[in-house]
Amino acid sequence: MRCLSKFLFCCLIVLISQPLFAQVCTGTLGDPVSGAGTDFGNGSSNFGTPIPSNTNYTYINGTPNDGQYTIVKSTAGLNPGWLQDIRNHTGDPNGYMMVVNADFNKGIFYQSTVNNLCPNTTYEFASYIINILRGSGIKPNVKFTIENNGVSIKEFSTGDILEGSSSNWVKYGTIFTTPANVGIITIKMTNENPGGGGNDLALDDITFRPCGPTIIPSLNNAQTNASLCETASGSFNLSATVSSGYTDPVYQWQINTGNGWSDILGETAQQTTVSFVNAVQGTYQYRLLAAERLNITSANCRIASAPLTITVTALPNPIASSNGPVCAGSDIQLSATDGTTFSWAGPNNFTSNQKNPILTNATVNMSGDYTVTAFTNGCSRSSTVNVQVLNPIVPSTSFTATSICQGDNVNLEAFGGTAYSWFPTTGLSNPSASKTNATPTETTTYTVTISNGACSASAQVTINVNKNATANAGEDQKLLNGQKTTLNGKVTGDNVYYYWTPADYLDDPNKLNPIAKPPADITYTLHAISSLGCLNSEDDVFIKVYPEIVIPNSFSPNGDSINDTWNIAAAEAFANPIIKVTNRYGQLVYQSTGKFKPWDGKFNGKDLPTATYYYSIYFNEDFATYTGWIMLIR
Repeated sequence: MRCLSKFLFCCLIVLISQPLFAQVCTGTLGDPVSGAGTDFGNGSSNFGTPIPSNTNYTYINGTPNDGQYTIVKSTAGLNPGWLQDIRNHTGDPNGYMMVVNADFNKGIFYQSTVNNLCPNTTYEFASYIINILRGSGIKPNVKFTIENNGVSIKEFSTGDILEGSSSNWVKYGTIFTTPANVGIITIKMTNENPGGGGNDLALDDITFRPCGPTIIPSLNNAQTNASLCETASGSFNLSATVSSGYTDPVYQWQINTGNGWSDILGETAQQTTVSFVNAVQGTYQYRLLAAERLNITSANCRIASAPLTITVTALPNPIASSNGPVCAGSDIQLSATDGTTFSWAGPNNFTSNQKNPILTNATVNMSGDYTVTAFTNGCSRSSTVNVQVLNPIVPSTSFTATSICQGDNVNLEAFGGTAYSWFPTTGLSNPSASKTNATPTETTTYTVTISNGACSASAQVTINVNKNATANAGEDQKLLNGQKTTLNGKVTGDNVYYYWTPADYLDDPNKLNPIAKPPADITYTLHAISSLGCLNSEDDVFIKVYPEIVIPNSFSPNGDSINDTWNIAAAEAFANPIIKVTNRYGQLVYQSTGKFKPWDGKFNGKDLPTATYYYSIYFNEDFATYTGWIMLIR
């Protein structure tokens, strides 16, 4: 008897020394009890919302120190002693987890209270946990505690959770059965090892759920998923096997079409049939609830099978289209808009399983209807497009080249199609018509593109613009009698000849730049004549001829009527000459302004003595001022 006691004691020691990962539910779970757990949510910010009512740790929006926690998407950028690539255990890039740096003293990582539980019902309290240390250190050891009205009814410890990789999320938890006097249930997760060099961990998906027998559902007795095409009809057998465990089990089938689970009235057996008539596209999920008879209506006390899914697939809508009409020799591009796989059929036994096939080098006999049938999950629908292949355009125009005078216009016309486009558009009355009027200002080659909606071709028309004759006789000129000048004539235009009139005093009136020596004022006209019948032109130039200027250098005002005055004959040809005479001392002794008056050798009515006097003569702006001396002789 002593030996047996020693054996049992040794076995107990061995069992206690082994790590306990979990005592989780091995049957089927129900929906999570609302408010009793959390997945910490998700969001766009790196840090999530604190949970002060569920923990006695202190929240920090950053790296936690001992006794602190944070709600975060990833450990990246936190304590460098932690694995830097841990995310929440579901892999949701926007999901949060709870990262804890354990306190030196025992504390509550998470706690929550639950009401409205059923007596004598089994539940699972569990969480995913990971040791986040990169190296060795104090291992986390988390205790799960369940209390009924403040009295502990079940405890479970994870034991030391070893270091590992960033994917070493492990589900830890325990199951328990509520007592007959079940009241307020409190669930806790607490720190059993001290803080300091280690004991850093992350928690995720804390759940509290009913646990019961194993439910194995099936659809048509063989599968868990089925499909049906939109507008089709069909029936499906839903069934489930349920292991023993309940004393008085009852069942309820539910449906979920995207707005949550709801009961199917009257379907309370382990098998049922669902039928579709003219099925509407969508995803239809079914599950079987199981519980003790008194608990079936309580969401907190029943279990639910994995869902069976019937997918009603929308019929594809493969709108067939093409690049038609097309021109013979070009490619036909067929296109479909919707579907997973495709089957085309068309003229001349054409077939293709491409979504957007291309038929190269089209011929007229390839015209006709092309039909595509699109398939998605076994569902199909067809669409047809008619394609026309047209003969090529044979372009032509009313002429290929013509000539007009500058400023004139001409009608252009093209043939062979239903649409026309002329380029360049400069000088055209309607560049989009088959017939247009052209008024180019210079020689232009117009290209017309002719099409019939599919085929196109181009032709060219050149309009030579003959420039009108223009004459420029040059600037007016001035010269002295006896001098020569060259006329600066210029002409422009195509095939132009020219001449000057009158021909008087010109060396050659048929030159652009003849030499002129007129004895008096004269106007010459340059004539520019177009030999092509275009506009002619003429322009005038005026030649001002001044008399020869002779200034006497002496006179003898002695009353003998010979050379008695100083007379400048040329001055009479000028409107406002200014003539001044001074003595050798610079004293002004004579001045004539306006019409010239010859000087009689007097100053203030008195004869001036014989002497040399000095003059300055200004005729007009065309001449420099003349200066010099004169001898007055008595």
